[in-house]
Amino acid sequence: MAQGSSTSTPKRVWDSIDLYAVRCFVCLKWRIIPSKEKYEEIRENIVEKPFVCDTALEWRSDVSCEDDSDIKEGDNIIWAMDKPNIPQTPPGWQRIIRLRAEGGTKFSDVYYVSPSNKRFRSMTELQRYLDDHPEYQQENVDASQFSFQAPIALDENYVAKNRPEKVEVECVGPETANAEAEAPEAAADVLSSNEVDRK
Repeated sequence: MAQGSSTSTPKRVWDSIDLYAVRCFVCLKWRIIPSKEKYEEIRENIVEKPFVCDTALEWRSDVSCEDDSDIKEGDNIIWAMDKPNIPQTPPGWQRIIRLRAEGGTKFSDVYYVSPSNKRFRSMTELQRYLDDHPEYQQENVDASQFSFQAPIALDENYVAKNRPEKVEVECVGPETANAEAEAPEAAADVLSSNEVDRK
């Protein structure tokens, strides 16, 4: 957090994600995650510490691999892949994912917002800002804690203007494990279509 801003609460920047979920590495069922912060913590460590249903006992007392999935893949949901091990956002900062409204080569864009509400679209902008604000170095915030790697749509026929009710973003799972150094299933973001940034 920037100097002098520790007493003020950063403005919550519009985010297109409504719901966070993770797929159990053992039973492959989806478990809803209670917060963005917990989701980011799980995603950051998913390769070293695969998510299993028992992990959800931290916030929910009645869950096991024997239970049905919390959410189901189906109509009106578009699944996409997010990279595993994206660092957890530093305290006071926000990582924002915005779905692109029109076709193109990317499914979504990633932005970071500082505690002073400055938005960054690239690592170059962010690094320049951190260099110009040494107070963040004193708080151990550095560029290695940020990733502008955007999730990508799994459905290669996805058409942005024919958007469904919900859009879901999934991290690397067993079906792509070999491509990501044997990475286990990870978290899923759900993007709401009525909140999509129309670029």
